[in-house]
Amino acid sequence: MKKFTASHRLLHWIIALSMFVLFATGFLRMYWMGRKTISAAINNEVTAKGLQMPEESVRAIAKSIINPMFEWHINFAYVLVFAYVLRIIYMLVKGIKFPNPFSSSTSGKEKFQGTIYLIFYLLLAIEAATGMMLKFELAGDDILEKAEEIHKLAIYWMPAFIVIHFAGIAIAELTNKKGIASHMIGGE
Repeated sequence: MKKFTASHRLLHWIIALSMFVLFATGFLRMYWMGRKTISAAINNEVTAKGLQMPEESVRAIAKSIINPMFEWHINFAYVLVFAYVLRIIYMLVKGIKFPNPFSSSTSGKEKFQGTIYLIFYLLLAIEAATGMMLKFELAGDDILEKAEEIHKLAIYWMPAFIVIHFAGIAIAELTNKKGIASHMIGGE
């Protein structure tokens, strides 16, 4: 059974928590708590009361509602990037490897596992890069628009990864790696 050090487990859970907060805040911003949705709700309520409000005021109110949530998104993005970089360094220093999906000596199960890890680390790098591009406006408007489209794809791949991850844990627990979940939670 693979031993998970306290550092390994801590980085794993920081990344997991950060991904959850980023997914939740991103999802809310894209669907229920977006500027357009909140502005429409304010306008509907104001209109129902027979009042009028300048569009600038509606936008300012919507922004004041959204900004605290978006600050959580940004702060946890910093945490995720920091933990991700530390995890890569940790893996390089400790010599931790995931199965090589390109090796002919790797089993089909390990190739799948290695491919998932590779895709996960690549997608996290893309999310971090596009997020930084957007936050710091590191390109022109056309490129930033594409970066935002790519960044928003996390709304789909993060839940897919989580489902695959938990399915892999269940398979491991039911086959040759019993106790792997409890080892990742509480150590040996």
